Amino acid sequence: MSAVRDVSLELASAETLAIVGPSGSGKSTLLNLLGGLDRPEQGQIEIDGVDVSTLDEDGRTRLRRAKIGLVFQFFNLLPLLSARENVALPLQLAGMAARESERRADELLERVGLLRRAHHHPDQLSGGEMQRVAVARALAPRPRLMLADEPTGNLDTKTGATVLELLRSAAAADGCALLLITHDPRAAEACGRVITFADGTIVHDSASVLPEVAACGT
Repeated sequence: MSAVRDVSLELASAETLAIVGPSGSGKSTLLNLLGGLDRPEQGQIEIDGVDVSTLDEDGRTRLRRAKIGLVFQFFNLLPLLSARENVALPLQLAGMAARESERRADELLERVGLLRRAHHHPDQLSGGEMQRVAVARALAPRPRLMLADEPTGNLDTKTGATVLELLRSAAAADGCALLLITHDPRAAEACGRVITFADGTIVHDSASVLPEVAACGT
């Protein structure tokens, strides 16, 4: 049986979508497909007019750097880099000059309330601060799609609410679509739309109208 099957969904600019469901239901597989981390065996995935399904590994990497922001439960910050360097790194990998990437990193660290911690390394930051750095890093390339996998899972309730609000405000301010995978009912309720997953497919979608920017059909 396929991990994800018979799934068709669309996300509009600035739309916030939560995907909920039991462990093993296919939520993370769907996120990996949308993020170009996995390639579908059949079907089509389109991000901002680009058919991800037709891209090779290098092409998917370039697409992620240009159009997709990723936020994970365990932060995935590089321990030897400072907060500023972690945020600036994906921009430099995409070819941006160091000085310009550092200016963008400082702008985003100020936005998430951590400019004063720009020179601190991950082991000098709290869990909530590390997740805010991860959000800043995901926003660095001005993505069209933000994918967040249990971004509040390792945080206390208050800190999780702060991180969630950062993600939601980024979607509104920057016009990127936000897809959030969560087991937290409070996080799901904060999104404008909720999809329930089971056995690799959608069993409930709270939306009655499905607008367009990022689409997946597998």
